[in-house]
Amino acid sequence: MEIQFEDLEKSDLLIDCIYKGGSAPNMSAEPFHKLIPGCENSGGFRKKLREDGSGKYAYIVLYTSMEELEWPDYLEEETGIFRYYGDNREPGKELTDTKKKGNKILEMVFGLLNEGTHLDDMPPFFIFKKTGNGRDIQFLGLAAPGNPKISPDKDLVAFWRTVKEKRFQNYEAYFTILDTGTNAIPRKWIEALIYDHKNNLDYAPNVWKKFIKEGRNGIQALRAPKILKIPSRYEQLQSDEEGHKCLSFIREYYNDFPQGFEACATDIISKMDSNFVDFTLTRPWRDGGRDAVGFYAISTGGKANYPLKIDCALEAKCYAENHAVGVREMSRLISRIRYRQFGILITTSCVDAQAYSEVVEDGHPILIVTASDIAGILRNNGINSVNIDQWVESLNNSNNRLATYYRKINESVVRNSDRKR
Repeated sequence: MEIQFEDLEKSDLLIDCIYKGGSAPNMSAEPFHKLIPGCENSGGFRKKLREDGSGKYAYIVLYTSMEELEWPDYLEEETGIFRYYGDNREPGKELTDTKKKGNKILEMVFGLLNEGTHLDDMPPFFIFKKTGNGRDIQFLGLAAPGNPKISPDKDLVAFWRTVKEKRFQNYEAYFTILDTGTNAIPRKWIEALIYDHKNNLDYAPNVWKKFIKEGRNGIQALRAPKILKIPSRYEQLQSDEEGHKCLSFIREYYNDFPQGFEACATDIISKMDSNFVDFTLTRPWRDGGRDAVGFYAISTGGKANYPLKIDCALEAKCYAENHAVGVREMSRLISRIRYRQFGILITTSCVDAQAYSEVVEDGHPILIVTASDIAGILRNNGINSVNIDQWVESLNNSNNRLATYYRKINESVVRNSDRKR
């Protein structure tokens, strides 16, 4: 659904609705100031104070492109959890010393949430994203800070980042998109938040009233199970700050020795699911599209009966972010899968749309594991930017003979190539 620019001033807010920008070549074409009373026209944090002189916020708009790999804002539709990064994105300033005071707002609202009192001072958050079409915007939903499944010490986390050899901190915050049902969020409520705050709950969605009354445990998330689709490049690459650091380390470490990543990949898969067992790396000139073979073991959990073991073949690609796995690599793996066997394609990058769609549409038994999955698996196994070097070195120590063997093969190939010249 789309709402035209000239109709914005009388429009309510509808989930996933697109609100059109104007045609003027300046800021007057921004839709926010027409759609939401008093809304600012720039920045990721767009706030409005109440008109009662209290100095408290009426509402906060969070605006994101959802496309910055360095700051991967992300909405998990299945759970309603929305991850948003603060506005201290360059060195030289303190954590909360930002132009829009966005990080200060985050501290304030998460403080209110975890204190559990005075929740009537909590401003609602309206989440919008850029559509990529002019100044058009899409409404993702009404959000509350926190989530019942995220502990209070995890929903707002300050982390360090280094840019141009200078260190600085920023916030990673977790919100929940609330289930407002089929009802639109009325413009009357937004106006009441500003001009008649003491009576704003008369117009508020029921899900917001429940949150204000019960706090974190009253959060009712909008959950939307996904219909199968081809994930975008961004979805396959996105990760949090720690995941980004770990992936960068792996790419750099195996840059000159890509075969070493094969052992790393089998360990990642085993960490993802302990039922993956007995991986064996294949010889480099015989793999024909398989870097390792192994088994997926299904057991009753008892000691009497043998587990069922299903063969699998793994192909590992240690690629840079901008180097997607294409049709050729995927077809190579598919062609080598034997009867009653499935394949695993694991990459530190992503799979391009054509290769991915062929797997899905033709029903090939391929498990695809991309950068975002790897980051999550490492995080779930306690591997982070502090200890990832130790983990990788431990893999090398257990595969020293193989590493030496592969290097000799590579040196031999180079020497033969030089002779031919």
